[in-house]
Amino acid sequence: MSPSSPLLLFANGPLAWGLAACGVAQLAKLVVELVRHGRWRPAVLIETGGMPSSHSALVTGTAAAIGWELGFDSALFALASTVAFVVMYDAAGVRRAAGTMAERLNALPSSEGLKPLKTSLGHSRLEVLVGGLLGPLVALPGLLLVGSPLQLAQRLGWLPPLA
Repeated sequence: MSPSSPLLLFANGPLAWGLAACGVAQLAKLVVELVRHGRWRPAVLIETGGMPSSHSALVTGTAAAIGWELGFDSALFALASTVAFVVMYDAAGVRRAAGTMAERLNALPSSEGLKPLKTSLGHSRLEVLVGGLLGPLVALPGLLLVGSPLQLAQRLGWLPPLA
């Protein structure tokens, strides 16, 4: 397999497990919706906001997996961690403030007849914290026990070992 083969994307364990953590967080929103509000509402899978923050799970899971693979003293882990902090700060700060502003704008009398603005844009600090903890809790065991999707496919006999 050449170094530029698209299949090598599946050898990227940190990416795969970061995305898996994001998916687990999104699925957890279904459970939270059921427990908290007593309703099954699959629409939460494509909505922003809510418990837990899937973006936080994505970036912390990816950062933790990069740290595990390359070392927690690597420059790439430092970059991934910085991006994670920016994303989480944005989710709990800027995006949440935009949602609050949308609520106020929707309440103005002059907004009658207009389509209401989306108000659930960001996350509470607790939602960001839970997502931030969920990321490494999914990504690190996955990386250690399963490896990358390519390694899994090779172990299952779906793909031959790379030359």
